[in-house]
Amino acid sequence: MSEVGRRRVELGARGYDILVGGDLLAQAGRHMAPVLRQPRTIIVTDRNVAALYLATLERALGDAGIAYEAVVLPPGEQTKSFEHLARLIDRLLELGVERRTTLVALGGGVIGDLTGFAAAIVLRGIEFVQVPTTLLAQVDSSVGGKTGIDTARGKNLVGSFHQPRLVLADMDVLTTLPRRELLAGYAELAKYGLIDRPEFFAWLEGHGAGVIECDPAALRHAVLTGCAAKAAIVAADEREAGARALLNLGHTFAHALEAETGFGDELRHGEAVAIGMVMAFDLSAGLGLCPTEDAARVRRHLAALGLPTGLDSVQGRVWDARRLIAHMHRDKKVRDGRVAFVLARGIGRAFVTDQVDLAAVETLLTDAAAA
Repeated sequence: MSEVGRRRVELGARGYDILVGGDLLAQAGRHMAPVLRQPRTIIVTDRNVAALYLATLERALGDAGIAYEAVVLPPGEQTKSFEHLARLIDRLLELGVERRTTLVALGGGVIGDLTGFAAAIVLRGIEFVQVPTTLLAQVDSSVGGKTGIDTARGKNLVGSFHQPRLVLADMDVLTTLPRRELLAGYAELAKYGLIDRPEFFAWLEGHGAGVIECDPAALRHAVLTGCAAKAAIVAADEREAGARALLNLGHTFAHALEAETGFGDELRHGEAVAIGMVMAFDLSAGLGLCPTEDAARVRRHLAALGLPTGLDSVQGRVWDARRLIAHMHRDKKVRDGRVAFVLARGIGRAFVTDQVDLAAVETLLTDAAAA
């Protein structure tokens, strides 16, 4: 069993640990036992993850004397919906969930977001544990307590802030992920460097290929650094009143792209974020805020690893700049009717503004669509 790294999300009495290491899934019961209010859990997962890891988690819970039942949902972003939320809650009530019962989210960001939202609202709030099985979920969505579902009008427009009791990030499960899934998570890792950790982005430029190849040392350093970055921002601004908004770097563009593609497999969230971050830096450079070389450096690094960096990455789709801007106007980050963007004065120097002339954004999108 490899050494377990630990990062803490400091939120007073609601603070919690993020554990990072190998073989954590097989040891999940002993790690969870101290934070459970009763020795009973309900695992929420999807069919793909269940086939790989549900039996291991159930065995770990049983070995620790923790009772468990499982709810298995369909995979995919479409599961983050009112329909599946209602079905999940109905099943939890059918199983006799109590206020001292803990939900366990075993899966990627979709399962984590949906399970966390269900935990926030069923019986007016119960506890949950995150067991993220994708790189994106381990370094981003499992940490910080953002939960929710998508609607036809946009991504994550319905949800709640509801912090987990524990996050168990088992690096061994990442070795079973397709390269595309690892790359999608890598985009969120790169984001932390671009926001305010330029030395981490420089490290990724030298070691990013090792992260994608699941080199143990590189992966461990990357996940621990990403979790530490997220934990620090969440501790300083839990409900996104200030600094936490920086975590949306690239996301105003990304969520519009995802909405336009119907939240399907055509464009994964992390892929949309990669394109969005390139656009955010290109817009910053075009507005004279950021050195053009920094924007080029972002594009160069993401492209070198195989991430999409432009609208032409989505084959066969015709993009309309005005439709994308219309999606942006429905984003939850809109302030007094103005679209908020995270821009940059350079790598590691991100800032939030709602003073962007949308004509410049439309020009950027139009040029990108024509490329």
